[in-house]
Amino acid sequence: MKLRNIFNISLIYSTFHIATPIIYAALCAAITQQANILNVGTEGIMLMGCFVAVAVSYFTGSWILGTLAAMIGGMLIALIMAVGIIRYNADNCAIGMGVNLLATALTKYLLETIFGVSGNFTDPKIISIPKVNIPFIENIPIINDIFNNWYVTEWLVLVLIAVVWFMFYKTVWGLRLRAVGQFEQAAQTAGINVSSMKYQALLIGGLLGGLAGAHLALGYTTLFREGMTSNRGFMGVAAMYFGNANPIFSSIGCLVFGLASAIGNRVQAYGVPSQIVLLIPYVITIVVLVVSLVSKQAAERKKKSSLTNVN
Repeated sequence: MKLRNIFNISLIYSTFHIATPIIYAALCAAITQQANILNVGTEGIMLMGCFVAVAVSYFTGSWILGTLAAMIGGMLIALIMAVGIIRYNADNCAIGMGVNLLATALTKYLLETIFGVSGNFTDPKIISIPKVNIPFIENIPIINDIFNNWYVTEWLVLVLIAVVWFMFYKTVWGLRLRAVGQFEQAAQTAGINVSSMKYQALLIGGLLGGLAGAHLALGYTTLFREGMTSNRGFMGVAAMYFGNANPIFSSIGCLVFGLASAIGNRVQAYGVPSQIVLLIPYVITIVVLVVSLVSKQAAERKKKSSLTNVN
């Protein structure tokens, strides 16, 4: 095994390429987490987005309409969660898992009903998200290898990271959202409509989750397969915890997943069992969660210690 065949310039893009759908999922989870809602249903939102994107792209011949429809589909799934959590005070985890099961069953049913197949569906009529070619960097070896021929939604995710960060920390809306998440009663006393802010967070998160599914189905692949999200939604939630719901730090956590998967895919060519390669993302998920929880507990202990010393 030659390390230079594994650790080379192309690994940078491979890492980002694999991490992109997870970053979308992390942004979806980060928005709701800022309102103190753990979005366990990110997986289901993504899966529904995958199916709707493929179906609409197939019937309309437009990846743009497929992407927009996927975002609307994700928002509708998120609306189910919103009504259950906000209006009926359902447990976040319970309704989130329910939404995941609903999306799994519903996409399977629709796949068989609409397309008459089971397992997966692919067809030349499915229009994929296009890549962006930048002519003036084609002759620059390293830059061209890293930054050229990205999918539109790969460039878009970079923009969204900045936009979501700006919304959280530089706007009145973001201040109100964080106030609702951290000091709900105080926010309500200050005249903030808590229910409205939570609805907004879940619906915007649903739009991003649907976009994650569209990228996965029309950019990362060009097909729909039952359960094709492969727990990327849960990985996004784990990365969100790692980054403390900060879009930038959460995205860095997603890149850790992407790097581990990219390396795993390459070492498989050298005889490493596929079972071990498939296990890598889940091991990384557990490690990220453990590190995040330990760090959070340490910060809380430090905060309590400083308060004790003041008193």
